[in-house]
Amino acid sequence: MHFRLSAGILALVSIGLASDVRVIEEIVAKVNGDIITKGDLDRARQDLEAQLRQKGVASPEFDNAVKQQATDGLRDQIDTLLLVQHGKDLNINVDPDVTKRLAQIQIESKIADPDKFHDFIREQTGMPFEDFKQKIRDQLLTQRVISQEIMGRINVPHSDVEKYYEEHKKDFVREEQVFLSEILISTEGKTADQIALAEKRAKDLVARARKGEKFGELARQYSDAESKDNFGQLPPYKRGQFRKEIEDIVFKEKKGYVTDPIRLPQGFEILKVEERYEAGQAPLGDVENEIMERLSMPQMQPKVRELLTKLREDAFLEVRAGYVDSGAAPNKDTAWKDPAQLKPETTTKEEVASHVRKKRLLWVMPVPGTSTTPKKVEKAKGPSDSNAPATGAADRAASSGSQAAAANPAPQNGNPTPAKP
Repeated sequence: MHFRLSAGILALVSIGLASDVRVIEEIVAKVNGDIITKGDLDRARQDLEAQLRQKGVASPEFDNAVKQQATDGLRDQIDTLLLVQHGKDLNINVDPDVTKRLAQIQIESKIADPDKFHDFIREQTGMPFEDFKQKIRDQLLTQRVISQEIMGRINVPHSDVEKYYEEHKKDFVREEQVFLSEILISTEGKTADQIALAEKRAKDLVARARKGEKFGELARQYSDAESKDNFGQLPPYKRGQFRKEIEDIVFKEKKGYVTDPIRLPQGFEILKVEERYEAGQAPLGDVENEIMERLSMPQMQPKVRELLTKLREDAFLEVRAGYVDSGAAPNKDTAWKDPAQLKPETTTKEEVASHVRKKRLLWVMPVPGTSTTPKKVEKAKGPSDSNAPATGAADRAASSGSQAAAANPAPQNGNPTPAKP
């Protein structure tokens, strides 16, 4: 399930590690151990404008969307930080999903070299690879929190699902497709004896998979294909995209089928049918979960806001004067407590990013229940210089409860083409 939850990349500040470090962006809100800056709000607006232009949205829709974002931009970022923090409190682990998502993007980009792939991400998204990875992690974490805390508690009667299906049948007409995972045991550059050993290993893996071992884990451990980092998962295929000897097998077998080793020029290929769709009208059983998600959305939205209000009530939350959290909890005091120490001076976070690795913000943030805010970054002292406290930076985080492409932040300018097994 996907939601329009565009999670932020949290950027931190140096503790005076270099003599030329200068004050960076203005902090506009503090959310427990994380911060949001004016630069984050500006980048969120710029991102939205770029997306609207790419879609060809014109005025007045363009102007209305930007205006709405200006109203709710701070709320959305606070929402996402609270959901990410709550997910960590619940010990939700999305690292395997992050690995799969990145591996899928890498497969589609057809860039095997890690360094070149990192450069590709930077070129396509305008952010360092680690920031992009963190953004994916936060998005997946917020989705999991909503699914666990909200979706599992919403009941949709089966009669409503059946009614929706009958009234929207045309939405569920499909092309014939098959979803596969692979394990490749390479034979390239090997002797006859080594090829024989490779075939034996492939047969052993088939036996293990058919006995119930997780195919994805076997792929990750033993496969020689690039897809191993994605647990062997491949993009969906239609007829005509396979070698005939493979197509004749996978388009007639059912979900869960594991093939015998298939001899290819590069080695022995093992395939598992993860899902297969027949051409034509999809039966209700195949699309029931999708329909339930659609019908749950109207109930979900107010429940998500209830959860976020509760998280706000329990949070250490401060908002600088002049900025408004449109999702503020009633009677919650979020007044800025130390305006004298955290001055709204600005420049760019890039000037200090090279001096420190990220994610040490708690060291410099005020502790709930205390009246002291430690200084963060100071300018180098010259003959007439005085100390000037600095603020931190964090990238944009936005959320809503609807399905959207933002839940899948793959590079937009690439032209991915699935690799053929």
